Parts: sequence; structure tokens; C-alpha cells
Amino acid sequence: MSRDHVEPADRSVSDAEAPAETAAPAEATAHDDTDSAHDDTDAPFLELLARDAPAEAYERPVLLARAEGRPAGRIAALERAKSAALRVRAELEGRRRREAELSALFETAHDLAGLRDVDAVLRAIVQRARSLLGTDIAYLSLHDPARGDTYMRVTEGSVAARFQQLRLGMGEGLGGLVAQTARPYVTDDYFRDDRFRHTTTIDAGVHDEGLVAILGVPLTLGKNVIGVLFAADRRARVFEREQIALLGSFAALAAAAIDTANLLTETRSALADLERANEIIRDRSGVIERASDVHDRLAELVLRGGGVHDVAAAVSEVLDGTVEFTETAPPAAVQASRAEGHAVRHRDDWIAAVAAGGELLGALVLRGHPGVDPVDQRTLERAAMVTSLLLLARRSAVEAEQRVRGELLDDLLDARDRDARLLRERAARLDADLDATHVVLAARLDAAASDADQEAAARTRLWSAASHLAATRHGLAAARDGGTVMLLPLEPGSTAADVARRTARHLGTAVHEAVTVGASAAVRGLVADRRAAAAAYEEARRCLDALRLLGRSGDGAAAEDFGFLGLLLAGDRDVTGFVERTIGRVVVYDEQRGTDLLRTLDAYFASGMSPVRTKDELHVHVNTVAQRLDRVAQLLGDDWNTPARVLEVQLALRLHRLAAPAQH
Repeated sequence: MSRDHVEPADRSVSDAEAPAETAAPAEATAHDDTDSAHDDTDAPFLELLARDAPAEAYERPVLLARAEGRPAGRIAALERAKSAALRVRAELEGRRRREAELSALFETAHDLAGLRDVDAVLRAIVQRARSLLGTDIAYLSLHDPARGDTYMRVTEGSVAARFQQLRLGMGEGLGGLVAQTARPYVTDDYFRDDRFRHTTTIDAGVHDEGLVAILGVPLTLGKNVIGVLFAADRRARVFEREQIALLGSFAALAAAAIDTANLLTETRSALADLERANEIIRDRSGVIERASDVHDRLAELVLRGGGVHDVAAAVSEVLDGTVEFTETAPPAAVQASRAEGHAVRHRDDWIAAVAAGGELLGALVLRGHPGVDPVDQRTLERAAMVTSLLLLARRSAVEAEQRVRGELLDDLLDARDRDARLLRERAARLDADLDATHVVLAARLDAAASDADQEAAARTRLWSAASHLAATRHGLAAARDGGTVMLLPLEPGSTAADVARRTARHLGTAVHEAVTVGASAAVRGLVADRRAAAAAYEEARRCLDALRLLGRSGDGAAAEDFGFLGLLLAGDRDVTGFVERTIGRVVVYDEQRGTDLLRTLDAYFASGMSPVRTKDELHVHVNTVAQRLDRVAQLLGDDWNTPARVLEVQLALRLHRLAAPAQH
């Protein structure tokens, strides 16, 4: 029976006067009925609580009572019991949630206490935050002091590559606003929220990820914001205060993890520095001894006139590696070493530029030693300096010898008063024999220089290469007439033409440009005949000019290579007189009247002496060709085209073409 139940008003007196002990059992019975009713009302809800049923299941007992037509009091009692049960259920869920949150925070703090890998701790924080808040995605961004923005460090649940690579400037997007203000921000619809500045890049990344609701809390160390921790959903959602606080707790742990990692990094770096310092101290004695040894060896090499390869061998022994001098080291590494003034690493090698003043002479390369210590690096640099000094000394000696060789050749060519005995002695000191058979060669570069400085530099290179070749062949060389003249001995079995061709190839390779070389015939008695050298040089120059006029630049030849023309080029032949006697009247006629008789003759002979083919070559009428040939006959005589004179006319025409460019 319910507690709201009331007795009838017309109870009998006997009943009213009944002894108390008689009424008591009745009252007890009424209480028992009420408790029984409560037990009956609460029972289904207790069972639902016991099996952790979903919230909607708590409506079923009320609906069933209404369906059975139970009294209103019964239904009301069920409603009250349902409400109480739901409150209990909510309290239990809250306690479980807080227990899970506290457990996750405890586990994260435990991970932080045993920190070994900061990335692993940050990933665990992001994963637990996503799990406890039940979001589609969680992520963490960190501040980049160098660029003044934040970048994605860890993501969990992300599927868009562009989103994972986002960078947020201060005040850009929700994360940029959190980083700027150091306060949590939450939005239930990102693209409709105008509290923060939208940018095309950030909005594109968020759109790719499909995010709608986003919560961001700052990671702070003291007053500094070092990053932002986010939780986000791909649907509209309202984040509760407890969830914001929970994410803030994870953010605090993440900041602590980063701070701890930074401290560990600094500590490890300090320990490593101390260890390196100890190693340097331990090795200092050995380093000093090794440096002293290098100094003594290099000084000894310089004093006894050692060469570049001697320096490389000595440094190889000291550094326990292979050191080489080369002129073909990687250009970028050599230029870097030259600019910095120190040896630089290139892959597994170390390269030290060998330079003097503004000129790069080569490089010393230490092969296969990527881990060179600073002392060994300085040793390589010191060796490069010694190498440059040796090269300069050798160059000075070579240039001095070249000048001496050039002066001796100049004396031979200029035919000044000279002492034959003294000439032979000077030649002997240069390892040259003036009584041997020689060839005089005239060499010249064919490429036109863009300015005077470049032309002078090119001539210097040619003279240097020719001087070196002459020194190795027991000959002489000198700069002359804008080119170079050489005196080389003629080896048995060789001809002057052979020497000219070999010299052209050698010099062209040395200076990386085409060099044309004309050679004289073999000459003897250079000391006895004071005009021999000068005459041979003139012949070599005529051959050089002939090669260039014939379009054979970069080649080498002697008079013997030109056949009948060579007989005219050799010696003191009167080429000009021959041309004037043979076709001089035609030349003068063309010059005075502006006619094309010479050109007509060239085309006539080139066309096999056929007037028809000649008119096609000249693009004129055949009558014009006939008239011009008649004029030639009037000037040269009617027998000008007889076999006896045709050869002379053709030769004179060719000689005129060769000489004409030189006259202008």
C-alpha cells in the first residue's frame, strides 16, 4: 500500500478505541506494503544499472506500466525511480570517464618520467587525447622561432597530406590565434567562424581533411607559447568545459615533455662537448708532435729543392692517407677552398686549393678520409701553401730559362754582330746544339680576341706552351710578330712538314685553341750563315700565311706540302713580279673600270673552260661571258688560253687571291 493512502472517515469507535498493540500490527503492515511497492518500482532500474544498459533502455519500465494500465501513482513512482537511476548512471559514467582521464594522465606522466624519445611521448599524448575526447583527429603543432610560425609535429587520424604539412603564422587560422593569445579556442563550425583570420593555404588543408569542429589549447613554458594541441571532428560538435580542461592537461604534459627533451639534449650536448674536450687534451701531445714532424719534413723539402710530388708523399705519410696534387679537382670544391682559405670536404675527400695571388695553380686532395680532425686539416692547408711556393719558384725558374732561350733565338734571327763561340756556349747551357739540322716554325693563334687584354693573354699562353715544347725538344722559342717563332731540331726520318703538323696539334691542345704552324725547309749552319735563321723564318711565315689564306687554320705545313706553289713560297721567289707579268693588265683593268674580268676567269677555269657553264656560274648571259673573254684576249694576247699559258694564268690567279687579303 502507498504512503499517500488515507483511511475512511466513518471508522467505528471500537476500532478507534482499540488498544495500541492492536493497531501496531496494522501500521507495520502498511509500511511493509510501501517498502514492497518501492522495491517493485526500483527493481527494473537497478537491474539496468547492474548491466550498464544504454540510457534509452530506462524508458521501457515506464512504457510497459502505461501499456498495462497501471495506476497513475505507480507510473509516477516509476518516473521518479527512472530519473534517480539515470542520475546514478550519469554519475557512474562521469566517474569512469574521470578515472580513464586520470589514468591516461598518469600513464603520460609516467612516460614523461622515463623520457627517451620525445616523439614517442608526443605521439602517445595525441593518441590518448583523441581517444578520451572521442574525436576524429588530434594533432600537435610546434613553434618555429626561425620562421616565426608553427608547423605540424604529430598527427593522429589525419588522412590529408596537405593538412599534415601545414604551417600557421601568428594569428592565422584557429591555431595561429591560440599561439598568438596563449588562450584555448574552440569552434563548432570552422569555415563559418570569423574570429580568426582565414587563409587560402590553411583553409585548403582543413577542407582536404574535412574538419568542422576544432578545439585548440596552447602549449606553454612559462610565458612562452611553444605550440598548440588540437582535437577536431569532421562534424559539428560542442566541446564541454571538462573536455577543454582535459586537453589543456595533455597540453601541459606535452610542454613538459618538450622542455625535458630540450634539457636532455642540452645536457647530452654539454657532456659530448666535455668528452671532446677531454679527447683533445689527451691527444694534444700527439698532435703537437705530429705538427712538428710535418713542419720539419716540409722545411727539409724546400731546402733541398724538393718538388710538388715530394710534398704530397710526405703529407701522405704523416696523415696516413693518400695525398695527390692535381689540376683537375672538382671546380666547386676548389673555389670554395680558395674563397674560405681552408681545406673543404668533398664527399669522402678533403681538398685544399693551391693558389698564389689571384691565380689558381691546382689542389692537394686527401683521398678517402671524411673524418679529418682540425689539426690534420691545417696540415693539409700548410702543405698546399708550401706547394704553391714550390710551383711559383719552379715557374720563375722556367720563365727565366724561357727568356734566355728567347734571347738566344732573337740573336740568331736578327743577324747582329755576334761571336759564334759564344752562341754555341749559350746554346750548350740550354741543352741545344746549333750545329744540328733544324726547322724554323712560325705559329699563330687563329681565334680573334674580343679585346686587347684577352689577345695579350692568348699570346702569352701560346709563347709559354711553345717555350715548354722547345725546352723538352732541345730547341728555342721566342715571341715575335704577334705570334711565336720556334727553332726545333729535325729528327732523323722526319720532314719539316711532319714537325709542323705535330707542333700545331701539340700547341693547339696546350692552349685549347686552334694554332696554325708554318715551317721552313731543313736549315743547317745557323751559326756560320748569319742570314740562315732569318731567311728560314721568312719562309715559315709565308707558309703560315698560305695555310690561313687557303682556309687550313689550325693545321701545320711546310713549303713541300704546296706542290708547285710551294716552290714559289720557298726562298726568295718573286711572286709579285710573276703575277704582274702574267695577269697584271687584267688586274689593272678591273681596278680602273670596276669590271669582273678576274672573277670571270676564275669561273671560266672552274667550269672546265665552258662558256655555257660559266654563264650559269656567274648568272649572266652567254654573250656577256664571250665579250669578257674577248676583252681578256685583248689584254693578255690571243694565246692566253693555250695549254702552255693556261697553267701560268691559273697559278697567277691563285697567287693573286692569296696575296690580295694581305695587301688590304
